[in-house]
Amino acid sequence: MSSTITFDAVTKSYPAGRGSGTGSPAVDSFTSRIEAGTTTVLLGSSGCGKTTLLRMVNRMVEPSSGRVLIDDEDVATRDAVALRRSIGYVMQNAGLLPHRRVIDNITLVPRLQGADRHDARCRALELMDMLDLDRDLAGRYPHQLSGGQAQRVGVARALAADPEVLLMDEPFGAVDPLVRRELQREMARIQAELDKTIIFVTHDVDEALALGDEIILLREGAQIAQRGSGPQLLADPADDFVARFLGLDDAARQLRLKDVAESRIILDRAGRAVGRLADESSAEAEERA
Repeated sequence: MSSTITFDAVTKSYPAGRGSGTGSPAVDSFTSRIEAGTTTVLLGSSGCGKTTLLRMVNRMVEPSSGRVLIDDEDVATRDAVALRRSIGYVMQNAGLLPHRRVIDNITLVPRLQGADRHDARCRALELMDMLDLDRDLAGRYPHQLSGGQAQRVGVARALAADPEVLLMDEPFGAVDPLVRRELQREMARIQAELDKTIIFVTHDVDEALALGDEIILLREGAQIAQRGSGPQLLADPADDFVARFLGLDDAARQLRLKDVAESRIILDRAGRAVGRLADESSAEAEERA
């Protein structure tokens, strides 16, 4: 089960002297609807307001004006603590409690909500299996984990209470590129299975294209430059800002095919090989998996 999220003309202003010191809104009258069961990526450079928007959903940031609604209920009418416990939240560097074991970090929210200890631990172990975490790690402390393992534990903790909404604030930004790609693939697989409503914040275009059902590209002040699926943005950028941000003038994104032996090799604009075109049967099998 999943929920819709609606941003209704939300604005967040800070006093002059904070941040840039200009007093201009961090978020300026942002309106959008996030459909249930989708992954929506808020994409933009640092300071554009994407994290501020995400934190409005669980009331870690209160809007200066406007409303955020989950299934047509204004979150401002909810108890803030209960609201946050009902929403999964994953941040960069995992944010695990250092004095608690992995199993206790994962079961934290269900136990706070009154779940039976045995049931909470069983759910935690199921999530460890889903996230390819060896159960032997359950008794370890966060400092005994690799970066990738810690982030997987962070995702497991966010999912432990089976929330309808999952907020992810650049969750894979602190791990190396190889682990990052593995985590992205795992996240896509988990979303296909669990069907949550996910808001995912990143400044990484490739990550947005890999994970987003819809991408909302933001200018300063959380002004929407363009929104749509990855293919839509790549095929029809709204303006020069969008094209530059997506890197469409970059040789790495201007691709062509070349037949080599019995394979079709993908080359960038400079003629460098960047991949191989999969045959249709392989692609269909991967989609089914």
